[in-house]
Amino acid sequence: MTDAESPFETRLRACQQRLADRGFDGVVLFPSPNLYYVSGFREEPSERHLFLIVSRDDAAFVAPAMYDDQIRAASPIEDCRTWQDGEDPMAVVSDIVADFGLADGTVLLDDRLWAQFTLDVQSAFPSVSFGLASEVLDALRMQKDEYELGRLRDAARLSDRVSEAIRQLGPDAIGMTERDLAIEIRRRLVAEGADDVSFETIVGSGPNGAQPHYRHGDREIERGDPVVLDFGGVVDGYPGDQTRTVVFAGEPPAGFEEAYEAVLAAFEAGVDAVEPGVQAQAVDRAARGVLEERGFGDQFLHRTGHGIGLEVHEAPYIVEGNETELAPGMAFSVEPGVYVADEFGVRIEDIVVVTEAGCERLNDSSKSWRAR
Repeated sequence: MTDAESPFETRLRACQQRLADRGFDGVVLFPSPNLYYVSGFREEPSERHLFLIVSRDDAAFVAPAMYDDQIRAASPIEDCRTWQDGEDPMAVVSDIVADFGLADGTVLLDDRLWAQFTLDVQSAFPSVSFGLASEVLDALRMQKDEYELGRLRDAARLSDRVSEAIRQLGPDAIGMTERDLAIEIRRRLVAEGADDVSFETIVGSGPNGAQPHYRHGDREIERGDPVVLDFGGVVDGYPGDQTRTVVFAGEPPAGFEEAYEAVLAAFEAGVDAVEPGVQAQAVDRAARGVLEERGFGDQFLHRTGHGIGLEVHEAPYIVEGNETELAPGMAFSVEPGVYVADEFGVRIEDIVVVTEAGCERLNDSSKSWRAR
């Protein structure tokens, strides 16, 4: 990358090179993390036709005219072909198909492309075969560049600060509803500089913590309740994500400490397994093996982790059967858990980044179950 080249220009060139290397002719992207990753332009999907069409040598936006200045300000891609309301946007697409020589071959479609637009795009490429953009972009997005790693580190530090502040509530959290605590976490994340929350905050107290993807409700937090706290803040489009299990006051229920120590040991085993060349499934096996040895295997109900980047959940997935070899720059969670139905849950989660020598832990907030 030259001094004048933006990360998005580098990523566009990498996408085009991978198209060529894999024998694909082009890719059609839709408002999604993929489009932002390649172009620098971020927008939510809408009923209007807005695409980025990339061939091995060229790239052009198809967009409503009202987006022209916005796209040119955000993206280094200079070719932006617009259409006015009342005009046929697919005529613009057809022109690009002809100009880029995409009338035959194989074209990949954004995995997030809405069904209505998929049918429209297919009509403009009548003689091509189709695949999914993830066949090219997953491999690129899995290995973060320094800009991305910087944002993920910032998001992790922000989440750590809020995690430490929330545990300092101690007995003051008793009597709060899960919903009230979730609102307080969101407030603190934004106050610390987050653009938004990474996902709807999880505050699972007592028996609610036994549901891995429970969000929050009106249950009041009681003395002795283990509370699963899973949250993060977004920094420049990159989310934080960490989980801690805290007892704010009182003594936890029978069996909790044994389960907690098992989860913590499984977490450390998973992190210790992270290094270049290791398959993703090996990290899952390392964490899962500890829980199985300690008699909690049947109560670990999900994969050990997920990739993180422009999306909270993306490749690589840390799960049995994933033979992807870990490589420097890959970022993902390690988050084993034990869930005792109708009683409590325990989960511990950090984000790690694969390095040349092993891994970097992005989170360092306390993992004690005691609030203070």
